[in-house]
Amino acid sequence: MNTSTRYQVHISRDGQLHIDGEPQVVPDGVDPAQVVVQVLHIEAAGSGLSVLVQVQDERSNSHFDMQVMPDGTTQAAGTPPTAPQGAQTEAREQKGSLLDRLAAAQAAGRAHDFDTAIAAADDILQQLTAEQGDTAAGTLEAAQFRADLAYLSGEYTFATASWTWLALAWFDRLGPGKRRTQVAAQNATQAWMQLPPHEAGPLTSDLVNMLLEVAPPERTATMRAQIAERLGQLNN
Repeated sequence: MNTSTRYQVHISRDGQLHIDGEPQVVPDGVDPAQVVVQVLHIEAAGSGLSVLVQVQDERSNSHFDMQVMPDGTTQAAGTPPTAPQGAQTEAREQKGSLLDRLAAAQAAGRAHDFDTAIAAADDILQQLTAEQGDTAAGTLEAAQFRADLAYLSGEYTFATASWTWLALAWFDRLGPGKRRTQVAAQNATQAWMQLPPHEAGPLTSDLVNMLLEVAPPERTATMRAQIAERLGQLNN
């Protein structure tokens, strides 16, 4: 069996879902098993290899292994891959090419060659959005890199808007209390703090609404207080 990754899935008696110990959001009316396939299909599609899933489902007191295939289908573990070997090789080569391009873009960013890094990051982000969707895990990772470049190159308006959107996207994908969401929210606030008054004002409402949505009000109170203080200074 040719698999790229193994995942441990646990479904509790009341339908709570964990993948490798991480809780997952299960929408009302959706079976947790459907969420498992949706989440791990992204991993399989990105690598071009099937993903082995070891499932413990307390609802039926069952344990079983399955594979999630790159096309989103599932099959029993140990079943020969249905995709031609040539297709798998091509997928691995494409992933390798993408990783090489990302590494080159990161190197350009570290060298402060932001024109080269941003052009490459935009191209990678466009490709991942077309192939996987704008909220897939790989796409969000690329969007984070692009937002970092915006901040480092002084594009604070773009960085603020990007990190605000990323915080909401990670929140929708992972649920509350996740570090990725918290970091994105903090980065959005930090970028906003660098903006001149005429650019800060139009982004304030979206920023504050995001902070209130992705965490309980007490968790973002300090950031919102900093925003309010700066608005007061700008208005004086």
